[in-house]
Amino acid sequence: MQVDWHGVFPAATTQFAPDLSIDIGETQRVQDALVRDGVHGLIIMGTVGENNSLEPDEKRDVLRAAVEVVNKRVPVLVGVSEFDTNRAIAFARDAEKIGADGLMLLPAMVYVPAEAELVAHFKAVAKETALPIMLYNNPPAYRVSVGIEAIKQLADIPNIVCLKERAPDTRRFTDLYNAVGEKIMLFAGLDDVALEGLVLGAKGWVSGLTNAFPKESLELYNAYKRGDLETALAIYRWFMPLLHLDAEHDLVQSIKLAEQIMGRGSERVRPPRYPLTGARRAEVTAMVEQAAATRPQLKSAA
Repeated sequence: MQVDWHGVFPAATTQFAPDLSIDIGETQRVQDALVRDGVHGLIIMGTVGENNSLEPDEKRDVLRAAVEVVNKRVPVLVGVSEFDTNRAIAFARDAEKIGADGLMLLPAMVYVPAEAELVAHFKAVAKETALPIMLYNNPPAYRVSVGIEAIKQLADIPNIVCLKERAPDTRRFTDLYNAVGEKIMLFAGLDDVALEGLVLGAKGWVSGLTNAFPKESLELYNAYKRGDLETALAIYRWFMPLLHLDAEHDLVQSIKLAEQIMGRGSERVRPPRYPLTGARRAEVTAMVEQAAATRPQLKSAA
């Protein structure tokens, strides 16, 4: 299965009203703004989109709203993050009916599977949908590593086409390529090793901080693609203090606070997460304000 996935795919936030019900209108506004800014695709209801804080019917409502507002301008990939395989299959089937362009498929939540169990989970979901699938490897957050041997077993499944690689060890990009070649495309999935991932062969970048600074994220990618490494490095170095936030346990709260400071969304999160307070809030606020005050002049905007 061939898909044209490339470039910057922000992991979009889910917006909540003051009573913490889902604000569909604001969620659509955030998604539409990112598409208008020029992103190449959207990931909805991933980690940053608080997938596991949403009820089953809410997930389907958010997906319907995204499909409606994006209206095929860019691919919409939706997170599949469920407690067991049967629930994942049910959501994958519904996502296909609703109109998602692809799935970002996670291991089943809570349980840490053996390799054979992990492979079986991915295969079972893939079998029940015609949608292309991006697997999601995030061992620091989910305690499950999608190993090289597992990827080898999955590489010939026609609709498993991509791996979002969030492990901090960038050697994985080369090891994965050496193992399966072009059978599974790679996306960088950890913001503070994004440029390294692109250099090592990733076709795109699933990004959290793009929610706050989309133009700079896009120019970083575009500069690299046109061979302007000097510009890409300058943006990357400016961006790095914020990109490190994507690797912290409170990444969702930090990204949503940055999004709010930049006038792009609300910081409201659902429990068990709570908005940042005290010294941590002051620290992240100062970082965002410093970044905003020293934004690089972009060649695309010159």
